[in-house]
Amino acid sequence: MSVAKQAPGGAAAPMAAGANLEAMRRRVRLSRLAVWTVIAAGPVALAVALASTPTTVAAAAAAPATPTAVRTAAAAADPAGYAQLFLATWLRTTADDATSAQARLAQALAPDVDLPDPAPGAQAKPASVTAVRSAQRGGGTWSVTVAAQSADGSVRYYAVPVAMDRTGAAFTVTGPPSVVPGPGRAEAAASPYGVTVPDGDLSSAVGEFLGAYLTGSGEVGRYLAPGVALTAVAPAPYTGVTVGQVLAVDKAAAAEEVPGDGTRIRIATRVEAWDAAGRWPLAYELVMRARSGRWEVAALESGAARAGGER
Repeated sequence: MSVAKQAPGGAAAPMAAGANLEAMRRRVRLSRLAVWTVIAAGPVALAVALASTPTTVAAAAAAPATPTAVRTAAAAADPAGYAQLFLATWLRTTADDATSAQARLAQALAPDVDLPDPAPGAQAKPASVTAVRSAQRGGGTWSVTVAAQSADGSVRYYAVPVAMDRTGAAFTVTGPPSVVPGPGRAEAAASPYGVTVPDGDLSSAVGEFLGAYLTGSGEVGRYLAPGVALTAVAPAPYTGVTVGQVLAVDKAAAAEEVPGDGTRIRIATRVEAWDAAGRWPLAYELVMRARSGRWEVAALESGAARAGGER
């Protein structure tokens, strides 16, 4: 009897398990259907988004633009090169040879300017012509001062009148050049380098760095502070370098011992460099930084090399 009573209960358990298994299968099928529904809805959603885009673009286009200050080409243009080309050509022409290429170019640059008429052999053609100053006047006109240097070293200055159109893309020389005095000599400001650096660790570090920088003797990187990117001049222009007096802005540069880590000083030094052609006096400005009892180059401030300083 006990066995007969257990039989129905034993059958119920498999039936319940089967029902649960079937429910799980239905849930899996529903989940798969939901996934495919989302995937199928993707293109529909994309189409809806694309359909709404023109309205968004139109609204953005309808919004008033913020005025932006734009520098015109005329404001940025400078006719110095045009005046320089004209004078170099004009000084090399003669009225007796108005059909030469030089004469035709001069007349194209300055249609209303006569060609010079020098005596035979009297006019020394310039060895170099360089624009040294541009002054803007009213009505789109400029006066450009151009220096013409002869082979004997003498220099003569000319003021060349130039007109420019409103776009800054077209020029013309409006009249003959005028011989004028050269620019005056400006008074230079007092040098900030007033501290004399004695012979020692700092002057030695400067000399070793410039030796590697200018002659290729040694690696420049070993003299640089961390984070500084500088490369030696290549190909090396000199075979030898001697550092002269070293001056600094900061009094810490005159200390006998290297100061604490992170101390920064600015120095300037005169250099004598040698190559096969002779001796050349040069000057360099550097920012030096102390680290671990030695001086390292944190920036080279001379000329374009300023961009290679500490980062």
